[in-house]
Amino acid sequence: MKKLLFYLTFVALSSTISVAQGPDGSAPQGENLKVPEGWDWRFDRVSAEEVNIGSDPESADVYFVNMTPGWHITTGPAGIYYHEDNNAEGDFTLSSTTYLFDTKGRNREAFGLFIGGENLDNDNQSYLYFLLRNTGEFLIKRRIGDETFVVNNWTKTSAMNIFTDETESSAENNFEIKVQGDEVMFSLNGELLSSFEKGDLPTNGKYGLRVNHSINLHISDIILK
Repeated sequence: MKKLLFYLTFVALSSTISVAQGPDGSAPQGENLKVPEGWDWRFDRVSAEEVNIGSDPESADVYFVNMTPGWHITTGPAGIYYHEDNNAEGDFTLSSTTYLFDTKGRNREAFGLFIGGENLDNDNQSYLYFLLRNTGEFLIKRRIGDETFVVNNWTKTSAMNIFTDETESSAENNFEIKVQGDEVMFSLNGELLSSFEKGDLPTNGKYGLRVNHSINLHISDIILK
């Protein structure tokens, strides 16, 4: 029962808004409150076949559903989620608004976005990811195969809205990754946190969500410009 409580804030809205039809990774696809169509996932230490992705919060290892106007994820092992049609290249800005629900004391588990995804279905996977955790810190890392490389280690930021005992429902945070020329910029809630020369950082390719263990998260949008 406790797993059902997290979406009470959104369920009235979800029951009245239709889900988009046709391939479009920026909007929910398929039936509302069901597993999104056209999405794939990959986990760090277990195969996708070992994980039950479902729309029943009581039986699923990962509860991942359309919840208009966005999606809801409750994990589950750490991994990435992406729509097959979500690709970015050249100069672009990727943004997403997220709502973190009660962390149940697991404040060090992280969530956020990834870009530059390549070979995501084989051993040569690679991507660049931007994460928050409920300690008020952000992280930027690169994954190549089974190895990860720190670009910006965990760093405190006052820009993050943290879920606390005083939070009434959820903590809202607005991610942005901007690729412009030879620079990659990472912002949160309108504040620039860090920027790097693009160099060898992967930016062209798939983009999507990175969600670690035991996270209860609503994603209201994923916007590419």
